[in-house]
Amino acid sequence: MQRLLLDTHAFIWWLSDVPQLTQLAHDGIADPRNEVLVSAISGWEIAVKRAKGRITAPDNLGTMVTERGFTHLPLSFQHAEQAGRLPMHHRDPFDRFLIAQAQCENLILVTRDARIRRYDVRTLAA
Repeated sequence: MQRLLLDTHAFIWWLSDVPQLTQLAHDGIADPRNEVLVSAISGWEIAVKRAKGRITAPDNLGTMVTERGFTHLPLSFQHAEQAGRLPMHHRDPFDRFLIAQAQCENLILVTRDARIRRYDVRTLAA
C-alpha cells in the first residue's frame, strides 16, 4: 500500500479524465490498495485560480474528493512550520505547503513539477 498526495494539477487531471497523467500515476491513483489524499491547500489553490479566471473548476470539489474515494488532508500547524523551514528552491506557496505535508505525513507527492524533486520528498511523476 502506498499513500499518495496529489499535486493540484494531478487532482484536476484525474477529475477531468484528461489523458495527461503518466500511466504509473494513473495506475497508482486507481489502485484501491493505495490511499490517495487531496490537500486543503489544493482546494485553496483551485479557488484562487478560479477567482482570477485562470481555470474553470466545479464548486463542489470537497464532495468530489469524497466521491472518488480520496482522503481530505487538512492543513496543520506542523505543516505550516515545515513549509516555512523549506529552502527557497520553489517560491510557489501552494507547492511549498504540499511538499511540507508530504514530508510531515510520509506521503508520495504525485506531481509533474520538476522543481519539487529538489526537496527531500518522495515523488511519483504525474
